[in-house]
Amino acid sequence: MNLQFDDTIVALASAPGSGAAGIIRISGVDIQPCLSACFESASEWQSSHRSVRHPGLLHLTDSSLNLPGSLYYWPTKRSFTGQPLAEFHTVSAPPLLESAIENLAAHGARMARPGEFTLRAFLAGRVDLVQAEAVLGVIDAYDHEELDLALSQLAGGVSTRIGQARMNLLELLSELEAGLDFVEEDIEFIDRDTLVSRIQIIRTFCEQLYADSSERMESTGSLAVVLAGLPNAGKSTLYNALVGDTQAALVSEVEGTTRDYLVTSLEWEGQSIHLIDTAGMESGEHEISVSAQDFRREQISQADLVIWCTAADIKAELKDKDRLQRDQLAASQNVIILKTKSDLSPALSESHSFSDCEIVLSATQGTGIESLKKLVLIRLKEYHRGSKLLIGSTASRCRESLRSAGQSLAAAEEAATLRLGEELVAIEIRDALQHLGQIVGQVYTDDILDRIFSKFCIGK
Repeated sequence: MNLQFDDTIVALASAPGSGAAGIIRISGVDIQPCLSACFESASEWQSSHRSVRHPGLLHLTDSSLNLPGSLYYWPTKRSFTGQPLAEFHTVSAPPLLESAIENLAAHGARMARPGEFTLRAFLAGRVDLVQAEAVLGVIDAYDHEELDLALSQLAGGVSTRIGQARMNLLELLSELEAGLDFVEEDIEFIDRDTLVSRIQIIRTFCEQLYADSSERMESTGSLAVVLAGLPNAGKSTLYNALVGDTQAALVSEVEGTTRDYLVTSLEWEGQSIHLIDTAGMESGEHEISVSAQDFRREQISQADLVIWCTAADIKAELKDKDRLQRDQLAASQNVIILKTKSDLSPALSESHSFSDCEIVLSATQGTGIESLKKLVLIRLKEYHRGSKLLIGSTASRCRESLRSAGQSLAAAEEAATLRLGEELVAIEIRDALQHLGQIVGQVYTDDILDRIFSKFCIGK
């Protein structure tokens, strides 16, 4: 990758197609001749850009097309790209916008590569690598929650915390190295308890980010909701009711009817959901049964939410097994406990308690279905939001660096606790600094930049 960006670039910065307005973005160290040649009122342009030191607005016309619009001009390195930048806002007519771009290209500008404007901003130090990735996160956000997360990352929320962690580590390193310079005088610049405590705080932060990145990875936009329970718990009937198709899943009184798993994509109040019906939890030595249970475990392990179904007419000898498997699942998963088949007469007897479930419903009669949908959306929102700090693409890229930083800090903390020598603590801290630097872009390689910015669209 060529990291020298002194030439002038141009691209369409607004969404393609017709709309209320279109935006053409131009950036480069010497964009004034190109702009002067392409827009009328050149004398006004020349007199304005000589003295302006702050972003300016000029009402100009494209000289080749007589296309009126407003030209926003940032003449100094304080622009987004860290170099003179201009945006021409005009009517969003694709043929006219393309012709205007061709006019600018004919007077010295070249077409920008994907992500080149943001890449210039990164190389100029206007944003770090985490913030640069958030630009793409804003574009790709599929709901308000993802948009808020991307905007927070773009504003520097997590970058500030990582930067503060790096500064704290640098201060610790300087104090340790100062102590090494005066080791013969037995001067201690930082006591061991304080050293261990400060390392522990930063390690906890790195481990929190690592846990977040492990959950996030690459977001698909849809959340997985899995129906689980013992055989014949009413999962398939409920599945059919939720997807609105009585024939979607085979329903039978024979236990173990579901052997494979079924998936249907739904949208509830703007939230995309993959609803998955799995085989009942059972044991069996038959090859088909074993495969069915493998599928079930895989789907549950990847689920954002599990709906545990317990039939109101469950046999007495299965109650303990049902409760045990449900509680084991709830210890590690986001689970809604559901009582199905409430229309059956056994469910009406006083011997069956509903106190341990969150929703009571009858899929055949349609009662409780809407309450379940509302609860599913609430629980998905709570679980998905959690303490998320990173968008999916950043989490995927930084996961290994965060893991390594946490390991180095754990080793530094152990060395400090055991008083193994300040030079060993310093080595581990330097290693952690290297990994944190890779996250924000203090340390980078061309292939990393290629991998990140190649995902961008042109004009961003």
